[in-house]
Amino acid sequence: MFTKFEHFAATSLMGDPEEAPPRQDGHLHFDRDWEKMAFGVAIALSKQGYYEWEDFRQTLMATIKEWETTHELDDPEWDYYQCWVAALEKVVVASGVVQAGELATQMAQLLNCKNSEA
Repeated sequence: MFTKFEHFAATSLMGDPEEAPPRQDGHLHFDRDWEKMAFGVAIALSKQGYYEWEDFRQTLMATIKEWETTHELDDPEWDYYQCWVAALEKVVVASGVVQAGELATQMAQLLNCKNSEA
């Protein structure tokens, strides 16, 4: 169940279909576990005050636009959550959550945390 902030964050992305997260039957849709984790991390860090949600949202839209300017619109390489992670990386570095040099290590540890629990 979403808190009020999480509901706001998720629905703020649902307006324009080109900017909205993938959905299936009206619900957020994730194909891979890391997509859910990246989605949750972005919301959690904003909720905890590390950056404003609107800053993330604007960065995500700019990142999608950047991708579109360098690719054909029907490019099979399109991946919404790759853009999501790229935007998240930009925002966490800009807000000082992590330094650019340590970002790759932190992301690898975060995305592989499931493996270390096994």
